[in-house]
Amino acid sequence: MAPGHNQQSDKSEGEETVLERRHLLRAAAATAVGSAFAGSALAQNAGLADPAGTTPPPRDWGEPIVPYPDPAFEIFDPRAKKYSPGTAPVRRLFTGATWTEGPVYFGDQHSVIFSDIPNNRMLRYDEITGETTLFRSPSNNSNGNTRDRQGRLVTCEHGARRVTRTEYTGAITVLADNFGGKRFNSPNGVIVKSDNTIWFTDPAYGIMGDHEGTRAKEELPHNVYMIDPRAGTIQIVADDFDQPNGLCFSPDEKLLYITDTGKPVIRVFDCSDDNKLTNGRLFHDYKGTGLSDDIRSDEDGNIWSAGGWAGANFNGVSVYAPDGTPIARIVLPETAGNLCFGGMGHNHSYLYITAGQSLYMYPVHTRGVEL
Repeated sequence: MAPGHNQQSDKSEGEETVLERRHLLRAAAATAVGSAFAGSALAQNAGLADPAGTTPPPRDWGEPIVPYPDPAFEIFDPRAKKYSPGTAPVRRLFTGATWTEGPVYFGDQHSVIFSDIPNNRMLRYDEITGETTLFRSPSNNSNGNTRDRQGRLVTCEHGARRVTRTEYTGAITVLADNFGGKRFNSPNGVIVKSDNTIWFTDPAYGIMGDHEGTRAKEELPHNVYMIDPRAGTIQIVADDFDQPNGLCFSPDEKLLYITDTGKPVIRVFDCSDDNKLTNGRLFHDYKGTGLSDDIRSDEDGNIWSAGGWAGANFNGVSVYAPDGTPIARIVLPETAGNLCFGGMGHNHSYLYITAGQSLYMYPVHTRGVEL
């Protein structure tokens, strides 16, 4: 199917010395790496290997006391120093799920809603009480979530193979469940552009087995789609992916980043005012070592990537500068699947991360640009 095809649709002194030595070594390493990367072009950095990093010291995640700056935030390039809060820890807010995904922040509810795909439910973390409660069950094996520009919840559902919107009343509206009369595979990641168009990926993970959905035959290629609610149309915007997964726009919405967990790579496209994608190119190549699941952009155009599957030092969130340089990493004890910015009274400067069985939070010195 060619892009553009439309379809109508609905303390001890010793301990202090060790910590100081570790921070000095990290700072020296960051300076050295930063000097080597400075001025590099995106084309050169797309294939730049992710730093091996170091293993943070063991931590009892039920105990909030950690040394500052938190050693779980690793800096590989001087440009990332500004994003380290210095006086805040990476916090595990909840654990007890099977595979968490799709966090979305609702400031008006002081909460983060996220998916637990295999358990066929959605959960809600309350940032005031610190409690996590059931939001929706069953959830049709929901995966990615976001908010539209009117504040309504938009959800990708593996089990029902569709994209839905939750109205203010709680009613569910189906935004898309087929293309050309053929069912989607398992809508995965979703974002909403400022013009109210809804963009989502459709890999096969939800129908490859019975763990995250229901085993079924594929009816469509693994495309990236755009829903235009005003025109009532669904359009293929990219059709050359193996397993398209996460996606996000740059702050000015002139670039669209899409992860491919089948390759695995992150690609970037130019996006025109009329929502045509051109000049697709490589942003980052994982060369078979780890992958990027879902991504978000901050106000400086950095890409924050949830991922893992390449050893303990790589699990968590990798941060890439606009030129593709790996500049930092938040190391977590679990593989990360997704992330979002939010934070009550903090102007979307808290990073919420769904990883493995848990939900994490880290306040970073930058603001997210997407809901």
